[in-house]
Amino acid sequence: MPEKYAVFCETEWELMQVNKKQMLLLIIVVLAVGAYGFFFLTDQARIPNQASTSVGSGEVAESSEMTDEELLAKFEKAMEIIQEQYVEDVSEEELLQGAIEGMLQSLNDPYSVYMDQETANQFMESLGSHFEGIGAEVSMTDGKVTIVAPFRESPAERAGLRPNDKIIEIDGNSIEGLSLYEAVLKIRGEQGTTVHLTIERAGVNEFLQIPVERDEIPIETVRSSVIERDGMKVGLLEITSFSEDTAARFQEGLEELEAQNIDGLLIDVRGNPGGYLNAVEDIGKLIIPGGQPIVQIENRAGEKVRYMSSLEEPKPYPIVGITDGASASASEILAAALIEAGDYDVVGEQTFGKGTVQQTIPFEDGSELKLSLFKWLTSDGNDINGEGVKPTVEVRQPDYFYSAPITVEEPFKIDMMSEHIKNAQIMLKGLGFEPGRTDGYFDEQTEQAVLAFQQSNDLQASGELDEETASILQERIVEQVREQANDKQLRTAIELVIKQANEF
Repeated sequence: MPEKYAVFCETEWELMQVNKKQMLLLIIVVLAVGAYGFFFLTDQARIPNQASTSVGSGEVAESSEMTDEELLAKFEKAMEIIQEQYVEDVSEEELLQGAIEGMLQSLNDPYSVYMDQETANQFMESLGSHFEGIGAEVSMTDGKVTIVAPFRESPAERAGLRPNDKIIEIDGNSIEGLSLYEAVLKIRGEQGTTVHLTIERAGVNEFLQIPVERDEIPIETVRSSVIERDGMKVGLLEITSFSEDTAARFQEGLEELEAQNIDGLLIDVRGNPGGYLNAVEDIGKLIIPGGQPIVQIENRAGEKVRYMSSLEEPKPYPIVGITDGASASASEILAAALIEAGDYDVVGEQTFGKGTVQQTIPFEDGSELKLSLFKWLTSDGNDINGEGVKPTVEVRQPDYFYSAPITVEEPFKIDMMSEHIKNAQIMLKGLGFEPGRTDGYFDEQTEQAVLAFQQSNDLQASGELDEETASILQERIVEQVREQANDKQLRTAIELVIKQANEF
């Protein structure tokens, strides 16, 4: 589903009404068209490959001296030839949309994309209070639909989808040649229905078959709680995305925590795919010391605009952020601001690395063009695009946090070898059923571990890893991951903020 969390600012742009003739001109001079705001996207948009069509032989590269009128005339001539002579009928609208998509493809920028009316409407729906789907931010990377981040406690996360998983098939059908948004519309669906995804995962030799039951995905963007440890109160604010009301919800949560006299604050943006710029800017103003830039925006000329914090005094308690590889876009702005502008620590893993800014250009028919126009830079002016933000305290979760889902077509048993067996061994070990190895070879000790697991879960004790055993095994791992005591990154952050509170 197209979880595209935009980062809008208050800048206004001139809107140009686009009729047929202007659409033709747009094919040549698209950058001249204005829009109404700009935003960050953590998802990348893939443009369908356009077939190369030659209208003559021995043609050389076009001269840069051609005028707009000459280029427009050439474009119209090419469109006329295709409409009159191509082997199949093709509409003018299809050709115009294909031309726009082809232009965007030539930019070699996965974040610049054309969306038809249906897709644009889906985009706006995903910014509302809820939507129906699997709950994952997706992008197009190296020509493949890629999971950027499953939302916290979403169907995608429960099913075991992970950042950088590549979607190869949807319901058994290859998605090769589809645009990102065409693929996304196939993934979305009504609550209660199931979509079957074929996944390619780095380090796994076999494709994974992952069924995901669609659900209603609420946009509850901020959750607050108090953790009491060693006689101290640590406030925890989890931000799942940066939506329209996130800053207000964050402020409410922060005020409630401060009313309870917290000794320190944790801000968790793990699995957060991004959101509105003004949301992260407003949150930054609540926690980043005044006079420091929260983020910088840079245009193609290298000119920068800095968004400054106005907080008069630093908070009277330490603050620690928490990130992972699925923290993207606006989450990275906040993480970088904590480190560089606030001189605070961030615990966890390096973030996703989304550092460009797109501008929306709406057309009269409801379709939209998104074009990369800016970069966003960290407080110190660093470009994190493709790199991410490195935490000050790197902490990796236990191996079973990263285990892949298990697909069982026939029971796994002695002397078999498979990536699925390897993941089962990692899960068994994480649950305390020692398999003796985690290389994917099903030996006698693995059999004993499976047998012990089956006996402790009232399953048929065969020692073979069948479909029912694999299903219960994965359920137990999800429960294990959910236990706060098993969250190594959170535990480290708690220990760090308590230590700093004692020194404060």
